[in-house]
Amino acid sequence: MLRVLLWSRSNPFSLSLSQLFNVLQNVTPVVEGPVRRSSRNALRPKRLQYSPEESACDTSKRRRRMNSRQETQEEDEQSDAEPVGQRGLSAYELERLENIRQNQAFLSSINLLQATEECRHLKQPKPSQKGLRSSAPAKEALPVRKSRRLQEKEAEVCMLPPEPTVTLIDEQPKPPKKPAGPLPMQPVNMEEGSKLPSELLALCSESMEERKVVLDLKEYRSALKNMRITESSVAKVVKNRIFSADFHPCNSRFLMAAGDISGKLGLWKLDSDWGDDGVLLFEPHTRPVGCLHFSRAHGSHLLSLSYDGSLRCMDVEKAVFDDVYDVDDGLKTFDFMSHDCLTLIVGSWFGEVAIVDRRTPGNSHESIHSLDAKTLRCVSVHPLQKHYFAVSESQTVNIYDSRCLKKKNSQAVSKLLGHSLSISSAYFSPCTGNRVLTSCMDNQIRIYDTSTMASESPLLKKIGHAMQTGRWLSKISAVWDPKQEDCFVVGSMLRPRRVQVFHVSGQLQHTFMDNTILTTVLPVNVFHPTRNALLGGNASGRLHIFSD
Repeated sequence: MLRVLLWSRSNPFSLSLSQLFNVLQNVTPVVEGPVRRSSRNALRPKRLQYSPEESACDTSKRRRRMNSRQETQEEDEQSDAEPVGQRGLSAYELERLENIRQNQAFLSSINLLQATEECRHLKQPKPSQKGLRSSAPAKEALPVRKSRRLQEKEAEVCMLPPEPTVTLIDEQPKPPKKPAGPLPMQPVNMEEGSKLPSELLALCSESMEERKVVLDLKEYRSALKNMRITESSVAKVVKNRIFSADFHPCNSRFLMAAGDISGKLGLWKLDSDWGDDGVLLFEPHTRPVGCLHFSRAHGSHLLSLSYDGSLRCMDVEKAVFDDVYDVDDGLKTFDFMSHDCLTLIVGSWFGEVAIVDRRTPGNSHESIHSLDAKTLRCVSVHPLQKHYFAVSESQTVNIYDSRCLKKKNSQAVSKLLGHSLSISSAYFSPCTGNRVLTSCMDNQIRIYDTSTMASESPLLKKIGHAMQTGRWLSKISAVWDPKQEDCFVVGSMLRPRRVQVFHVSGQLQHTFMDNTILTTVLPVNVFHPTRNALLGGNASGRLHIFSD
């Protein structure tokens, strides 16, 4: 019998013609024309639709499976329109849907979704626009730039510029100082030749009565709680970062002064219409105004000290800035050494202190003394015994006696030890001088007992407080309230922004906060000498007033 050989590498076998005929009869004929496929199998890989080994029975089973899948898909589409309880879901899916429903009901009960929608429309409060106005010059309309190709010109042959020379920060040129001698008191934010407001002289000439009533802590806290800040009590007084500020000691109205990093000095009278919303701006210096104080004996005098080496007195009666003391460079701080505010002690960056008498003609010192200090940052005179003064040096605060000073290597009367980093400030308590308040960059505020002037004054209290402000903010310093012997104020880096008042025991007395108005750090703070008012300055040149 003739046999047909079908060869395969894995399974060679042979079939007879009759067997081959029977196999061919069982094969389903191929239907001509396009074959319709379901969308579910459209993306599946192609495969042979028919196989010689598939029987008619297998083909019918495959068709039944495809029909059952289509029916299941139709049932699923119909079940999507049915409610949750009629879908035939598993117990896990039903429990999950129930949890979602309960969570949505809870969020609706607390109005969280509504509050979230409202927060999206809230805008960040803008800083106060009161005070100095920005006088930016109008931009000129420049001609449209065109390439030389469009101008049908030949290209220019450009030479490379010379390599720039590296200039260190310390070697950068400093702005020139103002000329020596008195300077006219001419506001730069008013027209040239305009006179000072007559109300300014009348305000500075008021009699100043010192407040002698000292409140207990309960009354003091109550007075602090009554102090508020409003939008009208915030104004831009100087153009740049505030380095120093002070209250005028008059009682009828608020008159404030502030000095900034560029040497400008601003006066601001609250609720006034002179200048820019009561602001007058002057330029007596060319570098940061590190320290300024109103004279408690002469209300028309404001003394300001600058890093450019000049110490001037703003005399409102004469309408000039008198030249009190002048050196080449590096003045840092000063304080009054007499009750008439005519004798000063002036400190420089190089560890020198100078005794200056304003009654002596000229702008030189009476004596100068070199202390054992790398850097001098603050001087403070004892409120009762004026011959004692405290100096914050590199990591130590020393108390000296001006009657025993030498030109070099003067011996300290008392030392305040325990600081691990540089000291920003050190101040005697305002009424008795029995305590010294220090602010250190090791994030600690310290209070020392100086009632006995021992060789090493004992540490009474240490309060942790963040002092690291970075390069764009002025240093935070704790300062006494001049009306209280045992309370002080200090700025804070915490959010929301705030200013805190502490007792010497470390107990927090009050926190000044306002989420809509107080939105910046206030490193420079000072209390009014007689009224319940607090003044704070920020890095954009704005002053903030809390008052009752």
